[in-house]
Amino acid sequence: MDQKKTGQFLKTLRKEKQITQEALAEILHVSNRTVSRWETGSNMPDISLLVELAEFYQVSITEIIDGERKSEKMNQETKMTAMKMAEYSKQELAVEKRKIISVLLMIFGVFVMISALAVFPNESSWGSIYATIGGAGLTVGVYLWMRSALVKMGWRILGVAGCIVALFGFFTVSDYIAVTQFHQVPRFSYEKSYGENVVEHRTLFYTVIQRNPGTADERVEIER
Repeated sequence: MDQKKTGQFLKTLRKEKQITQEALAEILHVSNRTVSRWETGSNMPDISLLVELAEFYQVSITEIIDGERKSEKMNQETKMTAMKMAEYSKQELAVEKRKIISVLLMIFGVFVMISALAVFPNESSWGSIYATIGGAGLTVGVYLWMRSALVKMGWRILGVAGCIVALFGFFTVSDYIAVTQFHQVPRFSYEKSYGENVVEHRTLFYTVIQRNPGTADERVEIER
């Protein structure tokens, strides 16, 4: 407890009331010297007088002892709390925006992939190009969603890697089904070789032979 601070606070309160030390002493039934010693910090009022001073000045006993109005301190604390809440709200809004963007990117990526596989024929390279673009959009969306969910960097990397592996597996399996079940050429071949009435499509796991392309006798099969 700082007695000088308390004394200065009592002096300020008395001046706010616009009364003299003598008048205050008369109200509290003490001597002028006693009031003076309080305000200089030489002495402190006893507990009964603290109660009377608190009632007279309309402050709390704690405020007199601390030598400051708590309301001012509380206002400052309230202001700081409000600022922190506003900052937190902005951060939360930014996180929600990132979540929305990530979900939209994932939906867009899936839509582009499905459209590419449905619209473009297997012979067209545009199907594989747009499907790859859609897969990239989906992967970025997954990364942003994990980031907005405050997932650690290591898990984010694993999530993106898992997404890439899943997409690679999906494209590979869809190509395999197209070749074996629907006798279509693979979309995701990395090399084509042309011979007489034969086109060879090389993928990472198998080679597809397209015989008599563009004719009624066209056959598509995996090279044994």
